Amino acid sequence: MKTCKWCESNFISNVSYQIYCSDSCRELATKEKISQRYVHLRRQKRKGKDRRCKKCNEKLSIYNDDVLCNNCNINPNDVKKTLGQIKGMSNDKSKRNR
Repeated sequence: MKTCKWCESNFISNVSYQIYCSDSCRELATKEKISQRYVHLRRQKRKGKDRRCKKCNEKLSIYNDDVLCNNCNINPNDVKKTLGQIKGMSNDKSKRNR
């Protein structure tokens, strides 16, 4: 018995070098490898290039796929909403502990 490299299920191999249990697992694994290779090459092309945020003109990392930096990409209304939810949860807990 072998373990599939993609879905980790056990299977009986037809040949000694088989690492995937089915054609679909093999195809999915191949697509994932191609996708990872594409992302890596795209980042390598960014090395040495001067990429700047469209809003604040801050230098962008090669790992940032957006045209905006993380600070400009954050929606202030979402931050306020999340903080309100956190405060609400902490208020609920303090009321329960009384």
